[in-house]
Amino acid sequence: MSILFASLIGFLTAAGVFLSLRAQTFPVVLGLTLLSYAVNLFLFGMGRLKTDAAAVLGNSASYTDPLPQALVLTAIVIAFAMTAFVIVLALKTRAELGNDHVDGEDDASANEQGGPSA
Repeated sequence: MSILFASLIGFLTAAGVFLSLRAQTFPVVLGLTLLSYAVNLFLFGMGRLKTDAAAVLGNSASYTDPLPQALVLTAIVIAFAMTAFVIVLALKTRAELGNDHVDGEDDASANEQGGPSA
């Protein structure tokens, strides 16, 4: 099961990096979202979460650490807020420039200047 979990984190990280390196804004937003999912799963995995265990110390013989759960909840809220901000910023840039290329140039002007096309 841990091999499956580690490969899922690796796949999400690889897909997030691949999409973050694209030239349009929407794949970059998706890539950053996938990277945040990978980090959240990594935090869960490093927290050694247990099933059927109390989240606080008490009379129970086994307990689980509540810190990774709190970190992931905080990371989810921050990632959601940053994703919403980046989407609004991308929409504003698209409205002003007329394209969604990350450097503000379309493919036709990049080809005229001798640059690589995406």
